[in-house]
Amino acid sequence: MAQAKKITLYALAVFVLYTIIQSPERAAELVQIGFEGISSAALAVGDFMTALIT
Repeated sequence: MAQAKKITLYALAVFVLYTIIQSPERAAELVQIGFEGISSAALAVGDFMTALIT
């Protein structure tokens, strides 16, 4: 089981590196989309907590 996890992790790392090397613009767009999603989620949690307090 541990061996399969290690192989999967290595395969994922190779895929990410390949994607960055092959298409850096697209990789940057995907990272930006991910951070925008995280930011939106954090803002929504903050709004929710503020609504609970007031």
